[in-house]
Amino acid sequence: WRWNRVSSAAVSSAPIHRRWSVAGDLNGFFGLVVDNLAVMAILANFLVVLFKFPADIVYTRMFPGTAFGVLVGDLIYTWMAVRLARRTGRDDVTAMPLGIDTPTTFGLALLVLGPAFAGFKQKGLDEHAAAIATWHLGMAAMIVMGLLKLVLSFAGEWVGRAVPRAGLLGSIAGIALMLIGFLPIVELLRVPVVGFVGLGVVLYAVVAKGRLPGNMPGVLAAFLVGLALYYSLGPLGLAGPSYHAPGTFTLRFALPVPSLGFIDGLGSTVPYLPLILPFGLLMVIGGINVTESARAAGDDYRTRDILLTEAFSTLVAGLCGGVAQTTPYIGQPAYKKMGARCGYTLLTGVFVGLGGVFGYLSNLVELVPLAVLAPILVFVSIEITAQAFDATPKRHAAAVVFSFFPSIARMLAIKLGDPSYVPPERFARLLSSTDQGMPELGVIVALGNGFIITAMIWATFVAALVDRRTRAAVAALVTGAGLTLFGVIHSVEPGGGLYLPWALSGVGRMLALQFAAGYLALAALIALLSLQREPPAGA
Repeated sequence: WRWNRVSSAAVSSAPIHRRWSVAGDLNGFFGLVVDNLAVMAILANFLVVLFKFPADIVYTRMFPGTAFGVLVGDLIYTWMAVRLARRTGRDDVTAMPLGIDTPTTFGLALLVLGPAFAGFKQKGLDEHAAAIATWHLGMAAMIVMGLLKLVLSFAGEWVGRAVPRAGLLGSIAGIALMLIGFLPIVELLRVPVVGFVGLGVVLYAVVAKGRLPGNMPGVLAAFLVGLALYYSLGPLGLAGPSYHAPGTFTLRFALPVPSLGFIDGLGSTVPYLPLILPFGLLMVIGGINVTESARAAGDDYRTRDILLTEAFSTLVAGLCGGVAQTTPYIGQPAYKKMGARCGYTLLTGVFVGLGGVFGYLSNLVELVPLAVLAPILVFVSIEITAQAFDATPKRHAAAVVFSFFPSIARMLAIKLGDPSYVPPERFARLLSSTDQGMPELGVIVALGNGFIITAMIWATFVAALVDRRTRAAVAALVTGAGLTLFGVIHSVEPGGGLYLPWALSGVGRMLALQFAAGYLALAALIALLSLQREPPAGA
């Protein structure tokens, strides 16, 4: 694709022939498609394999809308890149890559959709009805996150100043380390040959920057090598008992038709708002960081346009049945180094969007087992966690580490028995006081409820403490106390739901008050300590 432009520097000169799609767009296309395919495979594997979710609902209801959101977002980003190229008279502008966000898709599948599906079945719904209710919940979650991102698009920079990077990046790094990294490590070790080799390729090519034959991207190489090993060793009985032969090709045609089904799921989102809202907030901050990264690479996109696009594409996805939010990917400079320009996002959007409609995307996803995806997920967890330290001032490293503890609690709660599956009466006994105090598992569950917001508050408190910003530290603790009273964090409800503090009774009320009192007592202590005179420098 080509276009002509008269140079603004020399009006009298002849039209300059410019290209906005080049051979490098193929490299960018394959890299971006693999990223999106991997995330959709994560979503499907978690729901279908781990939670026994009906596959037809995932592939014919969830996938088309999710893929359509990618199509819409990539088309807008392609147009933005062409517009920037025309305005600047450059032919090396690289479009902003957009796709399905990995951490929040992982989190929604594992912490919202899966537990909600189990909860709906516990309430007496049959499997199909529970799946439809969960789908509507997922749609509603997209609408909620899309609206939040739409509003914050105009205030994202203020949010970035109000919450330190240690809080924003530390909270997402905790998810990355404990959920995106640790749990896939378990899956990787179930098929060690496939998992270790795939992980080795990623670590060699992407982490250690080693060169692969033909300069093949490391993630793509790990993906292909893993598939080849899995399906060559599997029939020989060398891939372990978890091997499953590929199924037959199934034609699944499903249009992403706009629907008001999300209205039915809005009420069900309330218990999950402490997870859903931070996911939207983190994507806004991530969008700001990604735009700055692209600007540093030479492509000056307007931050608000980038944020509004991801908000709009998320809303479109939710309205059309999608259950995973879109986001600009952080690798724009990497795609520029690949030689990609404006065409790769167009190709990716069309491929993914049509794949959701005609079903070939679901067929590709069915071919990809968790053992093949696990090395990629481990790499993603390493990158996100490392970024939390690299992009945070060194003096705030302790704040980042401190923010990991709520995520550890959530991971333990998942492995030991997610509270979403525990009957209310058993949960009450779990949290009841004993002669030795509250049981350890009860503390773990309460700490894990609302863990993302808890991590942000804890990191904000420690960072402010390090910077001698006493008022900010106290404000963070008071905020924690207030959120505790309403169950936004440390909820004493089985599924981590919200509540009014005066509606609680018995053990639940006592625990909520104890947690809130703990925050307030610490806030008072910090305020009192700040009244003493600071020692002179070097004392």
